[in-house]
Amino acid sequence: MKSITCSILAGIALTVGTVIAQNAVAQNYPAGKPVRIMVGYAPGGGVDTTARMMAQALGELWGSNVLVENRPGAAGNIATEATAKAAPDGYTLVLCNIGSHAITPARFSKRLTYDPVGDFAFPIKIGGVPNIFMVHPSLPIKTLQNYIDYARKNPGKLNFGSSGVGASPHLSIELLKSMTKIDIVHVPYKGAALALADAMSGHMESSVGNLAGAPLAAVKAGRVRALGVTSAVRSAQLPDVPTFAEAGVPGYDVTGWYGLCTQSKVPQPILAKLHADGAKVLSGPLKKRLEDQGITVEQATPEQFAAHVKSEIAKWTKVVIDSKLEGD
Repeated sequence: MKSITCSILAGIALTVGTVIAQNAVAQNYPAGKPVRIMVGYAPGGGVDTTARMMAQALGELWGSNVLVENRPGAAGNIATEATAKAAPDGYTLVLCNIGSHAITPARFSKRLTYDPVGDFAFPIKIGGVPNIFMVHPSLPIKTLQNYIDYARKNPGKLNFGSSGVGASPHLSIELLKSMTKIDIVHVPYKGAALALADAMSGHMESSVGNLAGAPLAAVKAGRVRALGVTSAVRSAQLPDVPTFAEAGVPGYDVTGWYGLCTQSKVPQPILAKLHADGAKVLSGPLKKRLEDQGITVEQATPEQFAAHVKSEIAKWTKVVIDSKLEGD
């Protein structure tokens, strides 16, 4: 009996000691060590821009280097998988988003080597951002309804560019096609910057992109004409641009989202520190900088963020099946 009691007490002491040690590590995290933010897309798009803004703000708060590492390919899967397999120490984060953490799992559920919810923790939700549908100003199409009417009369004649197959911008237009019964041709690019460049030069009749970053600047400069934003409410940065629902597609709503995610096995005290520090920077000057890029800052608890990701996977699985975009 005495030996059993001693064993129990030793176990309790070990557990308490571990918790104390983890809390001490978390208080000093990242303790001058560099932190990586993985980005699953090429430089220049909304995901990359947001990651760099977060990296700068967190780096200043921590007094440590926060490095952005672009690993484009497989619709964000390469960077997400690398994070899932990284050491669970809190030094590898990923800019998770609607494409990499909802649409890609919906498309490639049979091929994923990780659980997009179970293998991740979701300490920092950054906010939401719509996609924006654009045409070159020389095109005699002034509204989304004009575009839909033309597409119905000329099936297969209009093209639209996006950052790639299966990304949020692409699927937001696949949903538009499904809801309006139009036939337009998707032209995938290797990144949002290339798709926008062709839209601005007139080489592509229409284009869809994440509002954050370059598309917002292009619309404000008159380089492209915005036909609508995909969210349920108008963007504060483009108050004169209607939503798809207002422009003739009732019930349409696609709002992208950004966050910082990491390994689910990262010690809880470090996850709590990440959440608290994320809330701190998102309440400071960074908030306005993000909003100026078209992002609506929306903080959430890690549990709320994880539940949202799970619901988004379910939503986009249906769109993927209806659009016949399931991967092998």
